Amino acid sequence: MALPYAQRFELALFAAVFLCGAFAAAAMTRTQGSFRGKCPLYGTVTLNGSFLALSQPSASSLCYFVAGVSGFLALYCLLLLLFWIYSSCIEDSQRGRAGLRVTLAISAIATFLILVSACVLRFGTSSLCKSILSTNTVSSCYEAQKIPWTPPGTALHFYSNLHYAETSSWVYLVLWFVVLALQVLQCKSHAAHFRPLDRRDHEWSSETDALVGP
Repeated sequence: MALPYAQRFELALFAAVFLCGAFAAAAMTRTQGSFRGKCPLYGTVTLNGSFLALSQPSASSLCYFVAGVSGFLALYCLLLLLFWIYSSCIEDSQRGRAGLRVTLAISAIATFLILVSACVLRFGTSSLCKSILSTNTVSSCYEAQKIPWTPPGTALHFYSNLHYAETSSWVYLVLWFVVLALQVLQCKSHAAHFRPLDRRDHEWSSETDALVGP
């Protein structure tokens, strides 16, 4: 039995969410790697001669959280996508009301985590750029990629990677909102389909007529 059209669209969204989440996690990981494992978000940059240096990085766990949320949820979407492809093609199973409610709860938590992650990226990058501009060596954060940092070889393409990670996170959030809204609509559809019989329903009349007469 083929999956309902709403669930097919949901799985297509999960495929897009997986790609977007994987890209955001990779961009954040590259950013932290360019600072040799230090987290630049909300960090303080100072001028060391003619070089810039990340003098006060944030806790590494902050960057791990941002990358981990995107990466873990991307993996969840991939596994869910593969599971339903297998179930619909091999086992011919359908998602029940309980399964839909569990998926809805997970999507709500995922949407909240992505919102927090996107805000951390947005304000963390803004704080880093303000610190860079306060050194009066460059006129924009993008230009800071073109001047030397210390230790040598650090901060390579850091702003571009942060920009890609932030943009991907906001797109990621929008996709999760769409998934969440679609699942809410499916829950309402299930509830309307399985509502108790009312005296005005034809099925109620037919059953009572058979038992006690018209």
